[in-house]
Amino acid sequence: MIKKIFVLAIALLAYTTAGAQHIFKAVIKDALTGEPLPGATLYLPLTGTGTSADSAGHIKLDNIPAGKQILTYRHIGYKSKTDTTNFPAAADTSVIVLMFANEENELEEIYVSATRSSRTIANIPTRVEVISGEELDEKSNMKPGDIRMLLSETTGIQTQQTSATSSNSSIRIQGLDGRYTQIIRDGLPLYSGFSGGLGLLQIAPLDLKQVEVVKGSSSTLYGGGAIAGLVNLVSKTPTDEPQLNFLLNGTSAAGADASAFYAAKNEKTGVTVYTAYNHGSPYDPAGIDLTAIPKYDRFVLNPKLFLYINNRTTLNFGINATTENRIGGDLHYINGKGNAQHAYFERNKTGRYSTQLHFDHKLSEQSSLIVKNSLSYYDREITLPDYIFAGKQYSSYSEAAYSHNGKTSDWVGGLNLLTDRFSEKKEGTFPLRDYAHTTIGGFIQNTWDINKRFTLESGLRADHHNQYGIFLLPRLSALWKISQHFTSRLGGGLGYQAPTVFTEDAERIQFRNVQPIIAANARAERSYGANYDLNFTAGLFDNNVSLSINQLLFYTRINNPIILTDLHSGSLQFMQPGGDINTKGAETNVKLVYNRFKLFVGYTFADVSQHIGNKISPATLVSKHRLNNVLFYEVEDSWKVGLEAYYYSRQRLSDNTIGRAYWITGFMVEKLWNRFSVFINFENFTDTRQTKFGSIYTGSASAPVFRDIYAPLDGFVVNGGIKVKISP
Repeated sequence: MIKKIFVLAIALLAYTTAGAQHIFKAVIKDALTGEPLPGATLYLPLTGTGTSADSAGHIKLDNIPAGKQILTYRHIGYKSKTDTTNFPAAADTSVIVLMFANEENELEEIYVSATRSSRTIANIPTRVEVISGEELDEKSNMKPGDIRMLLSETTGIQTQQTSATSSNSSIRIQGLDGRYTQIIRDGLPLYSGFSGGLGLLQIAPLDLKQVEVVKGSSSTLYGGGAIAGLVNLVSKTPTDEPQLNFLLNGTSAAGADASAFYAAKNEKTGVTVYTAYNHGSPYDPAGIDLTAIPKYDRFVLNPKLFLYINNRTTLNFGINATTENRIGGDLHYINGKGNAQHAYFERNKTGRYSTQLHFDHKLSEQSSLIVKNSLSYYDREITLPDYIFAGKQYSSYSEAAYSHNGKTSDWVGGLNLLTDRFSEKKEGTFPLRDYAHTTIGGFIQNTWDINKRFTLESGLRADHHNQYGIFLLPRLSALWKISQHFTSRLGGGLGYQAPTVFTEDAERIQFRNVQPIIAANARAERSYGANYDLNFTAGLFDNNVSLSINQLLFYTRINNPIILTDLHSGSLQFMQPGGDINTKGAETNVKLVYNRFKLFVGYTFADVSQHIGNKISPATLVSKHRLNNVLFYEVEDSWKVGLEAYYYSRQRLSDNTIGRAYWITGFMVEKLWNRFSVFINFENFTDTRQTKFGSIYTGSASAPVFRDIYAPLDGFVVNGGIKVKISP
């Protein structure tokens, strides 16, 4: 009898358990388009079970135990979504699950301001690369104090160090000198001429919303200086929820960074404030008594006020103040133990102060009037043991523009005034390098949707330069949406550059013995260029893998380039012997996303040559072949792990020798919690250094003559810190 009762109990338990297993059905769709998402996955962490959606987005999961269950939905390119459901649920009912595209992968959600268009990046004929969101945040872990690494790890861009002991740097796009790249902030030029020498070292990423890179001539919209390309730094603006972010960072080279960003907004006003302190200690990993990292102290304050006057009119005004004292050179001298054998130093004292004004008034639903203005003052003094170069740069930019967005055609046109004046401090009898440039310009641009697949963008600028005359700069770009997976862009335009002494070659020797440029004897450098790209995106293996491939071909030619020439009399003079500089090549970018892994591979081929008379010579300090590799693993809101490897091929140096090829590697880990995260970064952990390849100078240690710097000098450096995000 007892045995029968026991068997009956077991049967009832089995029946009850079987009855407690339930079925869940769902249809997973894109939240904006309503299209099904085949390959999307459902995972139940409490049971360890899951499944994926069929070609119609349908999901069915059996044998779910009764009670509360956590349901996690994932799909490549979309934000993960988590729900909680009590089982048993309603029988035979399919739940509709809406998923939103991840902004990092969904290009249609990114708007670009550099093109002066209200269109999304996917619908602009001009090719634009955007670094934003999580990628910008990740790069700030590696070098929180400046944006050199952020740009140099972008395909087609190379950072060029111009001082062996003070780390002064510029960027080269597609192999062309830094003077041909225009760096602007929120559409306003701030970093050019004398003020461009330390620009990359004095811009931090914490208060940036995104960075926009346009490769190839952008002179139609922004005037001279954007021959090789344009870098637009877009600042963060107030959001509906207040933000308070802190970043603290320390390095194994005894460096430190502390920065804070605050933003708040109400119905009528808003405010952002960015402040930072950056410190570097003299660092000599090679043991040669010369600083690979200089000693420096930098302070930055950037407050901005936003006024929302009404639903049609906004006004914002900001001030940027940066001061820095930077000294590199002999380690004994910097540490206060200098003598006759240890006397070399290079000191840079700078003060950068600027204002930014932006007024936006909507005339109607389709048209608006925008007025911009910036005033900039830059003071810099370069001091060496027996030499001083110092001066002040005053510049301003004013613009009034009108834009109209129609159903199939957008227009933007405007007038601007650019002034740039440099006044050198008199030191000795050497001729002053003063100049005063004034440029008045007008521009117009049209973007026309010919049909759903083809968009044409055309533009024209006319500039009058007070010393170099009139310039007409047309530009044309086209976008062809070939199919769901293929898009293509073709574009080109003209550009020009007004000559000044502020080039990489002159910066490298601290402008010593460089004769002034006489405008009457010089001509503006003129350029034309074009690029073509083909982009492919698709989901592979039932959309479990996302693949994106972009292939770019480019060509730029600069006529009448100014070349720093040794006069064999102790002086150097910028000459224009005729001929041209041209760069041609290709960029390949591949991105693979699988589950929590992302792989980026980028290759740059840049063939840059100088043609003078019948002589053709390769450009100096250009890696003809570059390879970028980044493998990234992310557990959302929990872990970020990155592994990087960058290859630079051999480079021709100015003394006609050839530098060695090399690799740079890095490894970064970040652990995230709700309101803060900690990170550690092992930069260049293979300790690649140019000082391992040979001496970086000739002559004596007290009066060194430096060779070209083409590889890292600081070697393996570890940095780590904490980021705090506070919001109500």
